[in-house]
Amino acid sequence: MKRIILVLVFMGFFLASGLIVAQVPEAEGRTINLTYSIFFPPTHDQCKAGISWAQEVEKRTEGKVRITVFPGGTLTKANQCYDGVVKGISDIGMSCFAYTRGRFPVMEAVDLPHGYPNGHTATRVANEFAGIMQPAELSDVKVLYIHAHGPGLLHTKKPVRTLDELKGMKIRSTGLSAKVTASLGGVPVAMPQPSTYEALQKGVVEGTFSPIETLKGWKQGEVVKSTTDCHGIGYTTAMFVVMNRDKWNALPQDIQNIIDEVSGEWVAVHGEVWDSSDNDGREYTLSLGNEIVSLSTEENERWAAAVRPIIDEYVNLKEEKGLPGGKAVAEIEALLKKYGK
Repeated sequence: MKRIILVLVFMGFFLASGLIVAQVPEAEGRTINLTYSIFFPPTHDQCKAGISWAQEVEKRTEGKVRITVFPGGTLTKANQCYDGVVKGISDIGMSCFAYTRGRFPVMEAVDLPHGYPNGHTATRVANEFAGIMQPAELSDVKVLYIHAHGPGLLHTKKPVRTLDELKGMKIRSTGLSAKVTASLGGVPVAMPQPSTYEALQKGVVEGTFSPIETLKGWKQGEVVKSTTDCHGIGYTTAMFVVMNRDKWNALPQDIQNIIDEVSGEWVAVHGEVWDSSDNDGREYTLSLGNEIVSLSTEENERWAAAVRPIIDEYVNLKEEKGLPGGKAVAEIEALLKKYGK
């Protein structure tokens, strides 16, 4: 008896220290419970789209899979979501690659100001790009699908019709959009989205770069007067939906097939939701009497030329590090043509 107890003690030690790793497949007939961390608040349309994905998986697996969704970063914060999936804090996660800059060097190419015309196109390009490139930076998870918002546009307190009018204006912009602002001659001012309304209201900034859906979703249409439709330089933000690799490998093949099937269908769902949100934002700002400025062909070309160095810089920096920066940009430009930019 003492020998058996001693053996059990040693096994417990080795398991706790990670010297013995056992992957136990999901038992046949047992309900598979999964957790899903989403950074969007529960009222956001993209969170609702993520929840509908989970519900569809449950439906098609006839209840063999149950997914508990934790919205609003309640399980893992936005910038911790990916690592949370890797470490098994959540089984599935949705957040933005850009929230951990430098962690996803190949996927960063998607967010560049390529001139995305809408969310549907941005989502299709981002998802297909990840499949083509198969970046090593995503090898520690199972990628379910990628989606991306519609073009980031310029929203200001006074109309901006030319680059000259934008020069020197203080524009709320963060990350990549800060580079876009600087390249266009504006002055980038970093701040989180929730602080933007008050900053515009008090004149701390004169404008903001963001998808037009924020004018309704964040009520920013109340504190701007004009949107410059500069989708010719429209950037996007790619967002991942990924699963813990060990958890994925432990799933029965038929369950994996169903999840892959639903995920493939939800690429279009998210793209349509992004465009619907943008349309709502457009209608909302116009209902307030705000103006939407369309750039002339000549002016569009000026703006595109002004931000091109951002794309070239990306290529050069990644190539210097031995990463396929040139191939990444070329693939995105080809996909944009494929989907009718």
